[in-house]
Amino acid sequence: MKNISNKQAVDKLIFALDAASLDEALSWIELLSGHVGMFKVGKELFTAVGPKIVDCIKQRNQRIFLDLKFHDIPNTVARAAESAVKLGVDMFNVHASGGSRMIQETVRAVEALAAKNGQTKPIVLAVTVLTSLNDADLQEIGFAKSANAQVLHLARLAKDAGADGVVASPQDIEALRSQLGNDFIIVTPGIRSSLETVKDDQKRTLSALEAVKLGADYIVVGRPIRQAADPQAVCRNIVQEIATGMTAA
Repeated sequence: MKNISNKQAVDKLIFALDAASLDEALSWIELLSGHVGMFKVGKELFTAVGPKIVDCIKQRNQRIFLDLKFHDIPNTVARAAESAVKLGVDMFNVHASGGSRMIQETVRAVEALAAKNGQTKPIVLAVTVLTSLNDADLQEIGFAKSANAQVLHLARLAKDAGADGVVASPQDIEALRSQLGNDFIIVTPGIRSSLETVKDDQKRTLSALEAVKLGADYIVVGRPIRQAADPQAVCRNIVQEIATGMTAA
């Protein structure tokens, strides 16, 4: 049986810091530092507060996933990625649907700037299919493939283009692992505690235990923690699920 430390389990838990103001964000950072391994800064918070939130998180020696899902012409995304490197984030993402050239130029720019500055290169992830979308949604948009098939297609494209991993539904982990190997990083949103069901717009979800057991490297949890009466207790429960899943993986 694997001997899993609490820190190893905590490090896999990313909290979605979806706050509307700096004060609200700071209160969550103070409350959950040490209970989660990384804070995810998304569009809502970054638009409201700007890069200052990254500095605030770094000042508390916490890790950062910049979740802005860059998607534009290759040069624009590469320059945005360089700005993410300068901010000192640990992880950021682009949309895989931006294509191979966009991802390749982004990875090259990130590697070059990190090396020049003597920094650790941030993890570059590609978003495959949003967990709020299912087969019917993709058909409406005009995609012929099912959600699962589209995830695999985009994940292969991203890996071949040099991305370190993908953001994908936990329901896609098993197929991604079998097709793309164990070194490709999988970050899974749409995670729900097995102890409590939260009804929202996520359509393809699993529990933390199930996701990690299948091979997720990181899991992202937001509303189940934010909406809880005792957020720290929910974090402890999820970390225990992660540890159990790591032992069984």
